Amino acid sequence: MPGIENGTSLLGLVAALGYLLGSIPFGLVITRLLGLGDLRKIGSGNIGATNVLRTGNKPAALATLLLDSGKGAIAVLLARYFLGETAAQVAGAAAFVGHIYPVWLRFQGGKGVATFLGTMIALAWPVGLAACALWLLTALITRISSLSALVSAAATVPLAYALGFRDLMMLAAGLSVLIFWRHRSNIARLAAGNEPRIGKKG
Repeated sequence: MPGIENGTSLLGLVAALGYLLGSIPFGLVITRLLGLGDLRKIGSGNIGATNVLRTGNKPAALATLLLDSGKGAIAVLLARYFLGETAAQVAGAAAFVGHIYPVWLRFQGGKGVATFLGTMIALAWPVGLAACALWLLTALITRISSLSALVSAAATVPLAYALGFRDLMMLAAGLSVLIFWRHRSNIARLAAGNEPRIGKKG
């Protein structure tokens, strides 16, 4: 049917654009512009804000955090404005995938936490802000970024259920599984008790 075909084509375009937006490696770009070296050779080698913080440059880390979360939120808001809620979820998911598997870096990207939280805030702000609060609380108590990420990701599905955003549960579950997958080495270090603390320089 023409209507279905057109709708599918539009969602495909939304996914492609969301992916390209999400795949911009802001942490890598910022550290290079500031002469901080190749972020992939610092600390964990991750391109996200936590690893940027290991360079000792807090403004660079904050900028990376805002931009990485912002690209997920922007993808959602633009898609929602032009095409509605289904497109918004597709765009947010695509931006998240773009961040963790960017074409520009041979599909070796970040772990997706900031982009995940930005996407959740844009899709359902009560869920997103609650997840952010859990991340912050866990970080304040443990000073471990990866554990904070795992706690907030694991809580997102029950938060979506409890706060009445049940149409978001499937997407939240899928993205949370990817976050756990990307943190598998961190999980091993957490189990071994040698996961580095926030702010430790590489």
